[in-house]
Amino acid sequence: MKNITLYTDGACSGNPGVGGWGCILDYNGKTKELSGYNKNATNNQMEITAVIEGLKALKEPCIVDIYSDSAYVVNAFLQGWVQNWVKNNWRTADKKEVKNVDLWKELLFLCEIHNVSWHKVKGHSDNEKNNRCDFLATNEISKYKLGG
Repeated sequence: MKNITLYTDGACSGNPGVGGWGCILDYNGKTKELSGYNKNATNNQMEITAVIEGLKALKEPCIVDIYSDSAYVVNAFLQGWVQNWVKNNWRTADKKEVKNVDLWKELLFLCEIHNVSWHKVKGHSDNEKNNRCDFLATNEISKYKLGG
């Protein structure tokens, strides 16, 4: 299996509002950048979407180290939230419906294809790749607002 490093970030102008996502795939010294937008999204939706789009870009099952500054996304896996949501029919511990279920289901499906490890990085600090993902995401918002 190939070893891939995936950096991701999502951003929103307003919450909800115009959202952007960016990701960087690193493999064997090669880098691929991806980004996109949604004209009506939340910051959390864009954080999840960045990971989804990065994983969807992989053409075969891989070993993937995912680096994100989103505690929402990373902790959902590292702290077992997702497994509990599935077990509780997509309900939170206080019996409320989990937000963004469609995105979580898609991400969970992709994580079953790949061997994924999660890493939380500090946002807007000295992580060059995370900062680049933030730029990609916010640039998508700017491009949308300027009309493409």
